[in-house]
Amino acid sequence: MNKNHTTRRKFLKSALAAGAGMVIVPRHVLGGNGFLAPSDQLTKAIIGVGGMGRGHIPYEGTKVVAICDVDKLHLDKAQSLINYKVKHFSDFREVCQLPEVDIVHIATPPHWHGIMAVEAAKAGKDIWCEKPMTRTIGEGKKVVEAVNAHGRMFRLNTWFRFKDNFYGLGTDVKPLKKVIDSGILGWPLKVTVSGITGYNWKFYWSGKHNLAPEPIPSNLDYEMWLGPAPYKPYNHLRVHSNFRGYWDYDGGGLGDMGQHYLDPVQYMLGKDDTSPVKIEVDAPQQHYDAVGSWRRITYTYADGCQIILDGENKDKDAAYIEGPNGKIYQGFKSDIPNLQSFIKTLPEPEPQIGIFSESVKTRKKFALNEMNGFRSATMVNLGIIAVRLGRTLNFDPDKLEFIDDEGANRLINQPMRAPWTI
Repeated sequence: MNKNHTTRRKFLKSALAAGAGMVIVPRHVLGGNGFLAPSDQLTKAIIGVGGMGRGHIPYEGTKVVAICDVDKLHLDKAQSLINYKVKHFSDFREVCQLPEVDIVHIATPPHWHGIMAVEAAKAGKDIWCEKPMTRTIGEGKKVVEAVNAHGRMFRLNTWFRFKDNFYGLGTDVKPLKKVIDSGILGWPLKVTVSGITGYNWKFYWSGKHNLAPEPIPSNLDYEMWLGPAPYKPYNHLRVHSNFRGYWDYDGGGLGDMGQHYLDPVQYMLGKDDTSPVKIEVDAPQQHYDAVGSWRRITYTYADGCQIILDGENKDKDAAYIEGPNGKIYQGFKSDIPNLQSFIKTLPEPEPQIGIFSESVKTRKKFALNEMNGFRSATMVNLGIIAVRLGRTLNFDPDKLEFIDDEGANRLINQPMRAPWTI
């Protein structure tokens, strides 16, 4: 066992030790579904306890009471990080029916996110979901409908719109949001997301062709791991930490990092209630199964604003954001004189709830919720569809469908393997 793993295990155990002997009373016992006194601790179940799921065992204001995974080794590792016995499951549907669970945390590959989020909402659970929110646009629509129909709170787990330094920007998002809202840069704006501006795309997530079938490990329920995805013979390169390289489960580096990089841009540009109307792509022809790289994706909104994903880092002098009246570069450098002094005079953006337990207790929407999270996930999925098809797409952001492109529209709602539906 390496030193870093030992240190992390000690940290997780110490973070959980204080609550090991407590008796947790779920909110439905205290006053009906949806009721929770502000001082009461929330309970949660984690579905998918691989690396990401295990990393989220400790979280302020919550206590894990159940874990779920189709790999028995993952369950064992997760339990070893918790100083008390929790319930173990291999079927997420059983987890959703546990009366003692307040929050369901979905940390599975993306091809499961939509189904699990909808089932959790129907079961009256609040939902914490990893990114990307869903693998398809159609699944995202279903999640929004279910969360709202059942009055649930939803958190998408990317946080840069409300806290932490935003990669190459060299600061958090708030100062740039203030600058954009002030109008000093002019309009429309162009944002370039590339290694030059501080946002490297992870093309190492590209998949491999012609994988040879391998024996399924006895600890893994591969049939359940696939779930709604098309059946493909087992190979270790398809599952666990390698799944992002295959279209059936995710979308490569764009699926992995897209919402991290693009959700704050959507927020800064004030586009939380709309989507781009044109998606242009420059990419090699893609394999039907394995994700490949791309050179450039350009999103254009109805008002002329653009977001450019430069996969080749071709624009060596690119500003992160530029308008008719000025530019801002990596590290928050700018050609606008005295920009930092100007920022100090600007009003603060609208406050956001950045702690999910607060959202659950107050029943007020989290900063990145099912609505704005759906729009930034849609941006990722628009790019993925354009890359897969290799052509320019025109999109109606209100109808949420492509214009005069039946092939692209077929990728909005993709078939699921029986018996799974959403």
